[in-house]
Amino acid sequence: IWAHKPEDLFDLAMSETVKAYPDLSVEPFRDMIAGMLMDVPGIGKDRYQDFDELYVYCYRVAGTVGLMTLPILGTAPGYTAADATDPAVSLGIAFQLTNILRDVGEDLERGRIYLPLNEIEAFGLTEDDLFRCIVTPKYKEFTKFQIERARDYYRKAKRGVPMLSKEARIAVQASLDLYGRILDVIERNGYDNFRKRAYTTKLEKLSILPGSVVAALFPEKQSSQ
Repeated sequence: IWAHKPEDLFDLAMSETVKAYPDLSVEPFRDMIAGMLMDVPGIGKDRYQDFDELYVYCYRVAGTVGLMTLPILGTAPGYTAADATDPAVSLGIAFQLTNILRDVGEDLERGRIYLPLNEIEAFGLTEDDLFRCIVTPKYKEFTKFQIERARDYYRKAKRGVPMLSKEARIAVQASLDLYGRILDVIERNGYDNFRKRAYTTKLEKLSILPGSVVAALFPEKQSSQ
C-alpha cells in the first residue's frame, strides 16, 4: 500500500489516503496487527505480568490509532505533530484501559485477565479471587487504583486537544469525555465490573456533549477554572 501498488479496492482506498497524507507512517499499522495477534488464542497472551507488559498491548491495539489519525486531523498553528504525539497515544491508552476495566467479567468468562498480575497480588488478591467475581473491599481498592491510572492518561490526552486543528477538536474532546464517563459508571456500580456492564445512556451522552464543545473551542476558559 505504501508503495502504491494496491491489490484490491480496500488497498486502493488506503493507498489514496497515504498519497493524500504523506506523513502517515506504516509503523502504527504494523504495530496494531501485532497487537491483534496478542489476542489470538494459542499464539497470543491471556495474562500480563505487570503494567509494562500491558502498556505494550494497549499501545498496539489503541495507542496506534492516535498515530494513525494525527496526520489526518492536523495540528493548530504553533504546534507540530511531534508535539501532539504523546497526548494522542495517551488517549488510546486511556480508551483501552477503560475497555479493560469495563470488560473484566466478560474477559474472565473467556479465561483472560488483562489486569496486571503483580498489582493484583500487591492488593492481596489472587486470580481465583477474580474468578469468584465477588466485589470485596480489597477488590474495590484495586479497582480504584486502576481507574485513577486510566484517568491520568485521560488528563495527559486532554492537554493535546488544543494542539489539534480547530476542526478536529470537538470530535476528540467529545470522545475523551464520553468514554471517560464509563469510569464514573463503574464507580456508581460499586466497582462491580464482574456482572454489571458500565455504559452511558443516550441522555447522559447528550448532556455531556455541550461541555465537550465548550472545552474544545475555548480551552483557555477551561484551564482557568
